[in-house]
Amino acid sequence: MRRITTTLCATALLALGGGAATGCSGGEAQSAAPSQSAARAALKGSPPKLAAVHEQANDLLEGGPEAFQARLRELRGHPVVVNKWASWCGPCRLEFPIFQRQAIKRGREIAFLGVNSNDSDRGATQLLEELPLSFPSYRDPDQEIAAVFKGTAAFPTTAFYDSKGKLAYVRQGPYRDQADLAADIERYAR
Repeated sequence: MRRITTTLCATALLALGGGAATGCSGGEAQSAAPSQSAARAALKGSPPKLAAVHEQANDLLEGGPEAFQARLRELRGHPVVVNKWASWCGPCRLEFPIFQRQAIKRGREIAFLGVNSNDSDRGATQLLEELPLSFPSYRDPDQEIAAVFKGTAAFPTTAFYDSKGKLAYVRQGPYRDQADLAADIERYAR
């Protein structure tokens, strides 16, 4: 277990550009992602549709595919980035700070949503306490929401919707740095 922890911590340091992962003890890679208060301050004054997303920061939402698709319809006019994750997924944990930084940087123009698939509520809640997000996640125990964006094959998976609500791109697997995620946001979240 110690070797896995060390590997996770080393991977976190590399993935986050060095020096961004701290406190790598107890089996979890901890992040120096922006705090919830910093996120709220940065996102203050967002357009109403995006402000409604920010008001649900770090929440686990119910409703299944119907609620998720209704939210996508509500967000038309804004691109949407959807990140499928699970608390047991090491690469998901490592990319949380990357998504948090991009969500704060771009959250006044682009909606970010999470989809917590194949996970326990306890595990998901614990991860969100450790690495809080400035956006909500939908509970998806059976990957029914992930199926909406053809994201059932891998953990993590990221889907990009354009401002018209059309699915533009699905990436299977993790983002290892800010530059890769930022490039895909620029390319697909229009």
